Amino acid sequence: MKQILTILFLLVSGLAFSGEIIVSEGESLHEALRQAREWRRTHDPRCEGGITITIKEGRYYMNEPLFLRPEDSGTKESPLTIRGIGEKHTSVICGDARQQHTQLWPKQGMERMIDFNKEARTITIPTPPDSVLRDFVSKKTPLEMVVHQRWAIAILRVKEMKVVGDKTIVSFMEPESRLEFDHPWPQPVIGGEKGNSSFLLRTTEQRDGIEQLVVIDGANYVTFEGITFNKTCWNRPLHKGHITLQGGFPLVDAYKLKENPGLPWDDGLENQAWIERPVSAVTVRNAHHVDFRSVVFENLAATALDFVDNVSDCVVQKCTFGNIGGTAIMGGSFAESPMEVHRPYQHLAERCQRLTIDQNFIVDATTEDWGAVGIALGYVRHCTISRNYVSRVNYSGICVGWGWTPHDTGMENNRIVDNKVIYYARQLYDAGGIYTLSNQPGSSICNNDISQPFPAPYATNDRGFAIYLDARTDGFTISGNITDGRPIRRDEIGDNHPGSNIIFKQ
Repeated sequence: MKQILTILFLLVSGLAFSGEIIVSEGESLHEALRQAREWRRTHDPRCEGGITITIKEGRYYMNEPLFLRPEDSGTKESPLTIRGIGEKHTSVICGDARQQHTQLWPKQGMERMIDFNKEARTITIPTPPDSVLRDFVSKKTPLEMVVHQRWAIAILRVKEMKVVGDKTIVSFMEPESRLEFDHPWPQPVIGGEKGNSSFLLRTTEQRDGIEQLVVIDGANYVTFEGITFNKTCWNRPLHKGHITLQGGFPLVDAYKLKENPGLPWDDGLENQAWIERPVSAVTVRNAHHVDFRSVVFENLAATALDFVDNVSDCVVQKCTFGNIGGTAIMGGSFAESPMEVHRPYQHLAERCQRLTIDQNFIVDATTEDWGAVGIALGYVRHCTISRNYVSRVNYSGICVGWGWTPHDTGMENNRIVDNKVIYYARQLYDAGGIYTLSNQPGSSICNNDISQPFPAPYATNDRGFAIYLDARTDGFTISGNITDGRPIRRDEIGDNHPGSNIIFKQ
């Protein structure tokens, strides 16, 4: 009888774990996912209780993203889990090494520009060394100019350099030339508070590489845990340059309203802009209950993790982000094209709600695009950003909101609580350790520990704050926040036309 009971127990135990697919180094993650999909399709008994794809230690190179589609969805009772083995995150999903930059001039730091000519679409700089000019002309060495623009950078591919004594007039390729000189904000400053805007010249290894590792589109009840996402490229600047509006969002069209500026929702509006979303290593859209727990994101050239659109009830918890070229965690719409970005939209916030971003460790994000941030949520509602550590970013630390509007946009009940943000605004200004935009009723900024802004060496103004209530921020309760070990006073919170429903508690 004991033997029979033992055999039955082993059989039952085997069934309990029969929904596991094990992948070893050299085997295909795509095939493993397809196997799980077939079990779902055929109602295989191994789906009962959930399917786990276990990735053994090793490096799994992706020459195309792993796509999770609606057919890969789990359920509440039978989720899909993709996990690594062990606590050292040695199950690595990876792409190509990032493009390498070589700064040619100046060799260290940045140099001040002399002139920014909107009509001629040129930038005048001190004449570079003969070696830089000679290689550009004779060897056709491709050059990029990286330009400091207060709250953003521009990456401009150099078309021509005309030397006039100790000055050199530089023109640029399209489309970035048009976008850089047509759009009024941001642009370089000549004769600013800290002198002229700065630039550097560099060359980039001209090679496209893998940008995306995983795309979840329509798959629900999926959890990633205990794995590492490593090495992706960012190809856009190689082909189009990189001119942004704010937060790392590249412009696809933009211009200034020259006659009768102003629109019904903003009589002072003078600029029109259409943007696109930066590429991300891991992308989630049209999905709910997609979680990332104890996952490492490292050495990624653009955005690391992005909840793009039509997402809800997702969790990012106890994850580590290091050496991220753009934003570490992004979510919600930022009114990307075909929408014009400055309109007060009412339908977007409901398309990203109930995200929980908790206990994550973010260090050295924004290394490629200084204007990106640590955590960025756009049109969202009922989202919580809590107990995260954000350090060493070149613009703002945690940003919530979009739209620059006092109107009702559906953004509401967003909580930014118990976070620690230090060493932010390391290169750019008009920044905040915690930065907000627009009307978000029922929201809160509470019990955060935020350092003062880093003394950025090239900023052209001094608008940097521990908490920055930028354009038309409203609806927040602010309490219990500290900086350098003391409470943050109301008079040192940055204001830019905030609404009348800000509640401040010491």
